[in-house]
This record gives sequence, structure tokens and C-alpha cells, in this order.
Amino acid sequence: MTPPQPPAPQPTPQPAAPLSPGPQPAAPLSAGPQPAAPLSAGPLLVLDAVSKRFTTGRTAHTAVDGVTLAVPRARVLGLVGESGSGKSTLARLALGLIAPDNGTVRFEGHDPHRLRGRAARPVRARLQFVPQNPGGSLNPALRAGSAVALALAALGVPRAARAERTAALFQRVALDPALARRYPRELSGGQLQRVAIARALATGPDLIVLDEPTSALDRTAQSRVLDLLAQLRQDDGVAYLLISHDLAAVRHLADQVSVLRHGQVVEQGPTDRLWQDPRHPYTRALLDATTTATTTARVPARVLRPSATAPPATAATAPPPTGPTAPGPTAHH
Repeated sequence: MTPPQPPAPQPTPQPAAPLSPGPQPAAPLSAGPQPAAPLSAGPLLVLDAVSKRFTTGRTAHTAVDGVTLAVPRARVLGLVGESGSGKSTLARLALGLIAPDNGTVRFEGHDPHRLRGRAARPVRARLQFVPQNPGGSLNPALRAGSAVALALAALGVPRAARAERTAALFQRVALDPALARRYPRELSGGQLQRVAIARALATGPDLIVLDEPTSALDRTAQSRVLDLLAQLRQDDGVAYLLISHDLAAVRHLADQVSVLRHGQVVEQGPTDRLWQDPRHPYTRALLDATTTATTTARVPARVLRPSATAPPATAATAPPPTGPTAPGPTAHH
């Protein structure tokens, strides 16, 4: 009789693959824009031999004459020149608000002036603007937080999530979220500028055009806003086209500088080289004038972080209402 055979060994069971955790919550917009896959290997913004003329009656004026500029990713190009040199016209051309008479403007390969409808939304979300006078760009009938919430609504953020996202964006620019309930006339100049920056950040931009972002602020507020912009660039990789007549502010923030005179670029190059070795007489004159005018009131070369020197304003400590409808001194933050 054949003895019984031992049972055949069974394969060792393998541990089951872990279950998928399921969809992860999307990173909030308040955490800053996430780097998008580049559409091209070249610069974000290119203005190639652009010219723009304006006609008033029988008088024609050339505001921009054959200007070529490029803003690389995560870099800052400073555009300097005296009033009337064509800086603001170049800003409008870069944003697609007006079309050049000659030359081309390309943002990520697109002509921003020709974009229309749904095709324009994702591109314009990545190209944002902070104006010289943020108070004038905010609807005085709406609370400050509504300006940011409207930008979120344009992105399709549900109404229920907008208040939380708006509060997070206020915190990101060192503003107490309680200030979102105030009207523009109840905020200082520095606070209004931060609201404008928060509104621009809401869409997750790759490039922000800054038109004289500190010209209406006192020196303390200038330092804090410049430092905020530098920190946002470091954290998010956002690029700036910085337009200013304040060379000290440009030196603090810009990697490259283009000097504009009578609608033409007369000199451009790395910021440090341009300061140490200006080659055009007009550039030297601008630097000499800045040194003379700001010997005792220059923006510091190293601007301290707002979190280290000035905590965000709160509803309890914010200055009283100021602005066009409320006379009195204006405090800047």
C-alpha cells in the first residue's frame, strides 16, 4: 500500500497592493501658483521691434519706437526711464490692451491682443497686472475681498470656497483677512497695493506686469512691498516686468534692466553691470540724478522681511479709514 503523500506546498500569499488613496485635494490657489508645463523653451514674454504711434488731431506722436524686450521665466526685467519715455505704453502692449503698429508681442507664443473668448482665459490668467494706482482700479462700491473673489469666480472657483481662498490670499500678502471686509477708501496705500497683488496672484500667474508699484507709497511701505514681491518670486517662480522711474527699487528687484528714452531702448544689461558700468550718457545721467536725489532716502539694499519687522495689520490695529472720501493723514503698510 502506497503511503499517503504530504500535501503539495501552497504558494506564499503575497500582500495585496495597497488601495489607491483616491483623488487628492487640489492645492489651494492661496498656496501660490503651481508651475505649469512650459509651452515653449523660450522666454515668457517677447516684444520684438514693436512701435506704437498715437495721433491727436493733426499731431502724431511716436510713444514706442522699435523696442525689443524679453522676460525669461522666473526672472525680473526692470524698465526704467523718465516720464513720457514710453514705459506705460509698453506695459499696455505687453498686456495686449493695445496692438502695436509694427512688430510683434508674444506671451507663451500667443498674441495677447488677438485672444478672444474661451481661448483667452487660460492665457490671461497667467498674465496679470498690478497698476500704479491700485485704489483707482478697485470698485469703490465693493469690499476689498470682493475684488479678489471676483478673480476666483472667473476661474470657476465655487462660491462656497471663495471666502476661504480670499482669506488665504490676504494672508499670503501679509494682510489680516479681516481687512477683506473693508472698502477701498478704508485702507491705506500700502494695504491697497497688497490687495492688488493678492488679486493678481489669485489666477496663478507666470508673469505680472508691475506699473510703478511703489510710486504712491512712503519709503517704509515701499520697502515692505518690494520685499513681498521678492519673496513671492522666490516661492512661486513668478516673473515680473517691473516698470518704474525709481532706480533704487529696480535695483533691489530686477535681474536685467532696459533703459528707455523717447520710446527707444538706449541701454540694457544685467542690473549690477549697468549700475557699476553704465555705458550710455542717459543711463549715467539717470543714475547720477538718483544718487543726488536719494542720498538720504534710498530704498535699502537689503529690505527686511515683513514678518520680521512688521506684523500684518489687523482689523483692530489697522489705521482709521483714509482715502478720497476721508480726509486726514494716510498711514502706509
